[in-house]
Amino acid sequence: MQDSHPIPTPDPVPGADDTIPTTMPEPAEVIPSTEDLLRAAELLAAEHHDAWMRAKAETENVRRRAQDDIVKAHKFSSEKFAADLLTVKDSLEAALSNANQSAESLHAGVEMTLRQLVAAFEKANLAEINPLGEKFDPHKHQAISQIEAPDEATEPNRVINVLQKGYQLHDRIIRPAMVVVSKPKGS
Repeated sequence: MQDSHPIPTPDPVPGADDTIPTTMPEPAEVIPSTEDLLRAAELLAAEHHDAWMRAKAETENVRRRAQDDIVKAHKFSSEKFAADLLTVKDSLEAALSNANQSAESLHAGVEMTLRQLVAAFEKANLAEINPLGEKFDPHKHQAISQIEAPDEATEPNRVINVLQKGYQLHDRIIRPAMVVVSKPKGS
């Protein structure tokens, strides 16, 4: 058997729309006034100026500290070397203070002092240039004279006598070696 009763539906309310709004109306956009925009730009400019001034001051401080470090480095660069030379001076003074020493003990003391000096030079990277037999190098040697080669085996332009040793600090020549250089026979 079928049900003869239909499902009741509500009657529409007179004057009511059938549509229900699903979104809220958008508020009108607020446009800031020119005074507000100017005030915001001035604040931003003040912030940027302050940051710039701080960066400038920090840069000046770094520059000043670097200059102070350079001055100190120049002023105290030879401090270690000077401390090493003090032992050499002490040895020389001790040798001079003892009047009753034999020639052998004086010689031994001078050799010990020379070893101390060589050790101080090595610590400071001060290397000796002793170019005997080497080809003449004008960057490291100073030719005092030129003489004929003593034998046929000696090539021309070779150092055959060192009058005074030279020295270099790292790669810089402090004093060139004073040398006598060979020249070809008959020239």
